Amino acid sequence: MTIKVVNSLLENSFAVIECLAAQAKTMRLSEIADQLGLQKSGTHRIVSTLVHLGWVEQDADTAHYRLTFKLAALGQGFLASTRILDVCQPVLDRVAQQSKELVRLAVINGDGLTTVAHAQGAQGSLICQSRVFPQLPLHVTASGKAWLASLSNEAALKLVLAAGFGAPTDYGPNAVRSASKLLSDLKATRERGYGLAREEAEPGVSAISVLVQQEDGSVKGALAIVAPAVRMNEARQAELAVLAHVAAKELAMLWPLRNLSWNDIPHPQAVA
Repeated sequence: MTIKVVNSLLENSFAVIECLAAQAKTMRLSEIADQLGLQKSGTHRIVSTLVHLGWVEQDADTAHYRLTFKLAALGQGFLASTRILDVCQPVLDRVAQQSKELVRLAVINGDGLTTVAHAQGAQGSLICQSRVFPQLPLHVTASGKAWLASLSNEAALKLVLAAGFGAPTDYGPNAVRSASKLLSDLKATRERGYGLAREEAEPGVSAISVLVQQEDGSVKGALAIVAPAVRMNEARQAELAVLAHVAAKELAMLWPLRNLSWNDIPHPQAVA
């Protein structure tokens, strides 16, 4: 019984942290409790403990709660220790320069994909921007579809259905809204060899994505090239896919990164 209670407290504590992280704003205690389906009294105990530990702070004027930068700093420190940014950023920078578009690298994070690095190659007024560490919705992003296509249909459906297809107003005009459309897209992704999203995650934005996959078949992440939809015709799409495939193979050679010294890792410039 004690173990079960502890597990519940841990789950609820992390749920509060994830809720505040997703909103990235101050929230009332009642908002947090309602969003997570928790009792207000229990939520107050959890939040108070998190404030005491330095993970959450309370605004003195409004009494609302928000995350401190402790979690962000911890994540940044962990990411730095993996050497992902040190080793992979030159590859992203090169692809951005070649493609003249936004390039993003996402890594598998539990049951999802999280963008950890990007490079901007576009110039002028018509460019796509990248948020910091967004959790990608799998069914409407090129990277998400690329990863889902590497799984069985059953496993892919389970992940998407657990998150949900979203409300009718969520995402872009071409967003996948049904299991049958998702399976059709995954079949096309496997045949094509890369993920494709045309105005699905958001209006006016399209992307292609290739998996970073090692020789043993393990998927480490996905490299995406994101561009305004008006620039992503079929010819451009095929051109960017070639760049993404070359870069993804190079990134796969640079994995795993943790516990390796810089001298043990082949520099991106030297990889063919």
